[in-house]
Amino acid sequence: MWSWGFIWHLRSKRDHVSFFFKFIALELKRCSMAHNCLQCIKYLMFVFNLLFWLGGCGILGVGIWLAVTQGNFATLSSSFPSLSAANLLIVTGTFVMIIGFVGCIGAIKENKCLLLSFFIMLLIIFLLELTVVILFFVYTDKIDKYAQRDLKKGLHLYGTDGNIGLTNAWSIIQTDFRCCGVSNYTDWFEVYNTTRVPDSCCLEFSENCGLHSPGTWWKAPCYETVKIWLQENLLAVGIFGLCTAMVQILGLTFAMTMYCQVVKADTYCA
Repeated sequence: MWSWGFIWHLRSKRDHVSFFFKFIALELKRCSMAHNCLQCIKYLMFVFNLLFWLGGCGILGVGIWLAVTQGNFATLSSSFPSLSAANLLIVTGTFVMIIGFVGCIGAIKENKCLLLSFFIMLLIIFLLELTVVILFFVYTDKIDKYAQRDLKKGLHLYGTDGNIGLTNAWSIIQTDFRCCGVSNYTDWFEVYNTTRVPDSCCLEFSENCGLHSPGTWWKAPCYETVKIWLQENLLAVGIFGLCTAMVQILGLTFAMTMYCQVVKADTYCA
């Protein structure tokens, strides 16, 4: 007959084998869950970045179209002539396309380096935007004074060769907002060296109506008029800014979550 010690030894060995197989099964289940989670995040991030990339293509396309047609919304600044709507859209669209492309490839290839690069680039842009917004609110008064001074300098480029974009921009602003000049219609007197304003300042547009009496011109200052319009539409501007921030935060979350899942999957399933 077998001794009790031998029987206990067999039971102990069987328990160890059973525990080993249970451990293997648990690890395989955990690995499968990590893989399924990774696949879910992978395709969500790919779709997100594909839309991000397509948005960049659209922004770039609009920028190029404005640049080719010499756009109606060129810069009004004489200090930063390259800071036109077309150039801003082209640069923004290019950056968005690059970031979206890196995110797409990083997601579909499950590449840790690309995922981390996407996260860092998006984080830098988010922090820069946040810094600009904070500085804008801190130095609002100084920005106001500088902007008005710079816009007045830009008036001297109105109607000159190579500045059709600026000329069109001022014409559209004065016509649509029913205003004249930066801080007053008299700003144009320094430009023309006479009592005259552009025809876009007239209450009723006609050829050379800017040579008529001041009673036929818009009196509201354009800077304050546009500023009031922005304040009245602050909710829409705020919603746009909030949506932009949410999209970026969502992208950061996707990127870091997927990066962690890739690392975890490599650890469990190596």
